[in-house]
Amino acid sequence: MKARCFVIGVLLLLGLFAADAQTGGGSIYPFLDFSYSSRLTGLGNELVSVRDDDPTLLAVNPSSIALRHRNSLALNFTNYFGRTNYASALYAFAIPKGGTFAAELRYVGYGKFTGMDEAGLETGTFSANDLALTLAWGRELSPYFSIGADLKLVFCGYEAYNSFGFAADVAGSYFNDENRLSMTLLAKNIGCEIKPFVPGHYGHTPFDLQFAISQRLAHVPFRYHIILHHLYRWNMNYYGSDNPFLEHDATTNQLVYPSKAKQFFDNFFRHIVFGLELEPSKYFSFQVAYNHNVHQEMRLTARRSMAGFSYGLMLNIKGVRFGFARQQYAVGAAPNSISLAFNFGELAKARQESQQRKLQRQN
Repeated sequence: MKARCFVIGVLLLLGLFAADAQTGGGSIYPFLDFSYSSRLTGLGNELVSVRDDDPTLLAVNPSSIALRHRNSLALNFTNYFGRTNYASALYAFAIPKGGTFAAELRYVGYGKFTGMDEAGLETGTFSANDLALTLAWGRELSPYFSIGADLKLVFCGYEAYNSFGFAADVAGSYFNDENRLSMTLLAKNIGCEIKPFVPGHYGHTPFDLQFAISQRLAHVPFRYHIILHHLYRWNMNYYGSDNPFLEHDATTNQLVYPSKAKQFFDNFFRHIVFGLELEPSKYFSFQVAYNHNVHQEMRLTARRSMAGFSYGLMLNIKGVRFGFARQQYAVGAAPNSISLAFNFGELAKARQESQQRKLQRQN
């Protein structure tokens, strides 16, 4: 009990410390926030708290790593915007008395570019890439509580400019199998830049403090997901004079700002992602979600859009998972994400059962 309280206290202190240290300015390594799972993309691209054998979610929630994931491989590919593509590969393994681990490699390629000098003359071509190597650990403290953490080593190379740094996640989860309830608190991307792109100019990692809850309903095949993000910062909207959504008063030509109540509720819902998962059988699931912050950031002044909505599906057949998802950012801008996962333990078990059935038929 004391150890459990200590771990929870460390999670809270780390989250508060990182939040206090990283509230202003831009951040580096934004690719750490990309979705490296089609199921995660279909559920809004934020933290997901579930207790199942899907290895594609281990990279976003280290406290979900458990013994049931050992000998699992998860692959993901996303066709992003323009010439940008990114992919990841994750393998989970167990060490006796040490817990369960997951090693992951993330790669983002932004394509090739043509270099120019001050006079506009071509100097050749160059590429831009991001790379992250992650080692994650998870451990179940009891049937109800689990903890996890990971460390990411980050390298970025853009033409002649390079950067190296690290980021870490720490998480704690509560599970109640009787009520099919799951909750997770995650402090994400706690880290710093060790070697900056420009000497003397250090950036900070894209920290976030998130809380997620999910529950599978008792009498219908639905699981709801509610994710709270950016819990360390209240104000997420912008109402400056250059905001294109602000209207002008017809008489005074002055900008008309939204009421305090409207600003409050807009800010409130920007912190929330709503997701729903249809699970008619153990072999198939369908995901749909709405991210209000993405919708507000990517909406158009002239027309309505589906920005902020995402959807996906996943097939699970005898230890093999295939997933596909799309997340809508703007008209014609909806990246496709594909995941493929293998649980080699389940595959071996299915093979043995098939062989036993053949022997029984022969006898």
